[in-house]
Amino acid sequence: MMKRTELDQTSTDELWSLHVEVSDLLQQRIREEKLKLEQRLKLLEAPASGRRRYPPVSAKYRNPDQPFETWSGRGRQPRWLATQLHAGKRVEDFRIKKAAGGR
Repeated sequence: MMKRTELDQTSTDELWSLHVEVSDLLQQRIREEKLKLEQRLKLLEAPASGRRRYPPVSAKYRNPDQPFETWSGRGRQPRWLATQLHAGKRVEDFRIKKAAGGR
């Protein structure tokens, strides 16, 4: 490694050549590191792609005040339902009725 005194005594042309050489070397190493990291990332992503897909779930409950607001019964209760339940209603009061002849 060059010491500061050596650099001070080096000509401008030599310093510029050193600069170009160091820049090229740094770019090469950065590309290599990036490639290694991308390969590691691919390995980490592989199990996620094998994740099981869940079929879509139809809505089971509907907000009577806003009919477009529905809930499948999975996950967190929507605010509209939580408010109604807190007011004393039952979750079954909001169940979507099946059409005649349906399952």
